[in-house]
Amino acid sequence: MANVFARSKSIDVISVNKQFGSFTALNGISLKIEPGEFVCFLGPSGCGKTTLLRMLAGLEAVSSGTIKFGVRDVTRVPALNRDVGIVFQSYALFPNLTVRQNIEYGLVSQKVAREDRRNKVDELVELVRLEAAVNKYPHQISGGQQQRVALARALAINPSILLLDEPLSALDANVRGHLRLQLKELHRRIGLTTIMVTHDQEEAMVLADKVVIMNAGVIEQVGRPQDIYYQPSSQFVANFVGSMNMLEVEVTSPRLGRIGPWQLNLGCVGDGRVGDRLRVCFRPEDGLISSDGIGENILAGVLIEHEFIGPVVRCHVQVDGVEKPLVVTAPVGPTTLDKFNSGALLTFHVPADRMIVLPVA
Repeated sequence: MANVFARSKSIDVISVNKQFGSFTALNGISLKIEPGEFVCFLGPSGCGKTTLLRMLAGLEAVSSGTIKFGVRDVTRVPALNRDVGIVFQSYALFPNLTVRQNIEYGLVSQKVAREDRRNKVDELVELVRLEAAVNKYPHQISGGQQQRVALARALAINPSILLLDEPLSALDANVRGHLRLQLKELHRRIGLTTIMVTHDQEEAMVLADKVVIMNAGVIEQVGRPQDIYYQPSSQFVANFVGSMNMLEVEVTSPRLGRIGPWQLNLGCVGDGRVGDRLRVCFRPEDGLISSDGIGENILAGVLIEHEFIGPVVRCHVQVDGVEKPLVVTAPVGPTTLDKFNSGALLTFHVPADRMIVLPVA
């Protein structure tokens, strides 16, 4: 099966804009996707991620700009001639056709010989692990199995690019978690250039080689999941991906800042000058609870609320000089949970290399 998808294509989106009347849905989008990459478009509702996917599919016209698959300019090429496979959120299976007939539908349209169709479907059914369901109808199989039928049908036509429009969102949490691992394994086996729209941050982090964060019709940041998480390039990305503590810090030297009574080693303040105010942030897991008050960047405050979430407790701490409570997480066990009582004084520190200094606005 891997050889079938050896022709996986790169994608170049160059200065693409999309207008719906006076509304700008996409504004100057430029993006490079390498052959065989799994890329997730992630962002809030209305940010333009689905519009961009539909433009790649040829289902939405480009107002201006260029889209290339490999060296081929497909900006004005109809959807049927773009050599892409698409899986929609609704799956759009034919209820009167069996699993086998749904998968081979595109092959019938392409007038592929009967024996070749059978061999191809058998290969795909094995790939997506649907052997036991091949003669059943969509209403006779689970939502997760329907998703795999839709995926196999999209792959049947040997596309050079696979486009997925929130394919797991209609499934319950347990099935979704299981299927995203199967999808990751499938991509590893076939190496097909894949783009998926999702609103699920965890899904994007698990699946993607590259994450594209979108907001209000523009791209905020492109990078590996770990880069997006640990090195957000803007306040929007920092707040949108995961949980983040945000501090307004006054620069006191090239490496130091102050908030309230606390002096913090920021590692580097970038272009900040003494007296400037910077946005500095850190992840809850990077606030390390310190019973002895020793450590870099010590902060302390009153524990106003705590949430037990299995292996960790999430603590909301009101720190003197900080407007909003800061959130830190700490590992707990049956014998240690009792020490997290509302009203208690909680001391923690944040290593300088975990402090993220955002650009000055």
